[in-house]
Amino acid sequence: MEIRTFGSVCSGIEAASHVLEPIGVRPLWFSEIATFPSHFLSVVYPTPNLGDMNNIPELIRGGKAEAPDLLCGGTPCQAFSLAGWKRGLSDTRGQLSLKYIEILDSIDEVRRRQGKPKALFFWENVVGVLTDKTNAFGCFLAGLAGLDEPIAVSRWTRAGFVEGKERNIAWRVLDGKYFGLAQQRQRIYVVGGGRDFRPEQAIFELGGEVRDPYKMKQSKDKGPSLFDAEEEQEVQLPQRLTKYVDGDKIEVFRTYSDCLYAAYGTKWNGNAAAYNGSLFVAQNDRLRRLTPLECERLMGFPDDYTNVGGKQCTHTTRYQAIGNSWAVPVVKWLMKRILSCKNDLRLPITPTKEIDGAKVYLLAEQTPLPNGRNLNASSIPYNPTFANLLDIISTNADEKFYISKAGCAGILRRKAEHRAGMNARLEHILERCSE
Repeated sequence: MEIRTFGSVCSGIEAASHVLEPIGVRPLWFSEIATFPSHFLSVVYPTPNLGDMNNIPELIRGGKAEAPDLLCGGTPCQAFSLAGWKRGLSDTRGQLSLKYIEILDSIDEVRRRQGKPKALFFWENVVGVLTDKTNAFGCFLAGLAGLDEPIAVSRWTRAGFVEGKERNIAWRVLDGKYFGLAQQRQRIYVVGGGRDFRPEQAIFELGGEVRDPYKMKQSKDKGPSLFDAEEEQEVQLPQRLTKYVDGDKIEVFRTYSDCLYAAYGTKWNGNAAAYNGSLFVAQNDRLRRLTPLECERLMGFPDDYTNVGGKQCTHTTRYQAIGNSWAVPVVKWLMKRILSCKNDLRLPITPTKEIDGAKVYLLAEQTPLPNGRNLNASSIPYNPTFANLLDIISTNADEKFYISKAGCAGILRRKAEHRAGMNARLEHILERCSE
């Protein structure tokens, strides 16, 4: 199936357009209601914003919005994460995931009348959706597959696929730190389409064994891996924590950061990153936050991508929009595989469960196949790339991003109150900056 157009819901700052337009897939419409992202879209992308996604099924069926070849979206993840108190599908934000299915159904209804195949879809979310107590993921998959009841399993694995009555679906957790980002950002990615589409071919890889390069010892006695024995000696992971740029001393506390979160602009001093230092930088031995520009780089966007002007464009709104967006190189890797999928592969694997005519396959991160190869369903691709947090740092940070004497003292106080561990070098700089 040729993919020429897409629609986007919960569009944010349109990582989808940033990835897809350069490879010839154009947006037909967006759906965004938040103030700053809506302003951003009006400035950067000349594409209609349909607003509230709850209205889209009626617009599609009534011919007021076109039915695209591909539907993209990351419906609100707050309902599936600790930040949303794990309210799951009892939260109206979680129910937007079910609205996503209704939008897809309306698209396919129109496409069927037009003699076109079912649309493909791409969905991203936090990993917490897999452990949601309301079984939000089982409800979501069942709706996509065309089942009448949720798919219930004892435990959702981090990868798998479903051959459904209406659609085939595959999912996989991937981590941005293996795709050239200096950020540990694990997200679940779900792709699928009609029964003639084989999403497992797009989202999984065939090859040898995979081991985490950050954890494996660089030795020749570990057996075959994604690197052969000689290549293992050449794996160069980022190591440096300090460099000088035009006379400025730049120091980071880890080579990659914790996951960048949407509230980083206002709540940067009381979480794990405040103790391990992964979202701080020391410039000339003074501690500061990452700037919005550095956060854009941390996600794989161009410099000043969100710096669009207007009263809505503040440092806080930029932080929020960037933290809510997608890891660009991961999405680019997946989209290229989806668009080039040949649909000629059926994996010789026994279903884990069959329900109402659908087959559910729950996968280990590495699954041996009868032909002697492995199915890679881990968070690490076969050709990982790595980045160093040092490489995203700019020396032009405004004074407002530096942590005050009181702020440094506050982090140390909370650390003591919670008896928390702390990066030793960070603690030393905090002590000096709080004096």
